[in-house]
Amino acid sequence: METFNDFLSTIDQIEQRDKLAKILDYIIETFPDLKQRIAWNQPNFTDHDTFIIGFSVAKQHISVAPEVKALLAFAAAIEKAGYETTKGLFKIKQSQTVDYDLLKAIIAYNIEDKKECQTYWRK
Repeated sequence: METFNDFLSTIDQIEQRDKLAKILDYIIETFPDLKQRIAWNQPNFTDHDTFIIGFSVAKQHISVAPEVKALLAFAAAIEKAGYETTKGLFKIKQSQTVDYDLLKAIIAYNIEDKKECQTYWRK
């Protein structure tokens, strides 16, 4: 799997595939300098070779993984949006709308916070 379209083609549920495609397109349009990467068979975005945000899919939700520091920084907003959190990610259920302002804020936070980061993950 090399591209986001390759990844999306593996998702059987049309609604879920369309929802994730819209999320990915939004990020590509909003943050055109981020690099697209498939890692661990999941779409990720990086900045200067450091992880910014990643996504995966499950039967009933899309998982959003921005690293724990960003999850903690946005815990109240994630809770207010109604998203369930687990260690390292939050879940957007099929029945929930995507809070694009929240995604934008999390991504902008990670870009700024990791601008001097020389590793893929925070240490």
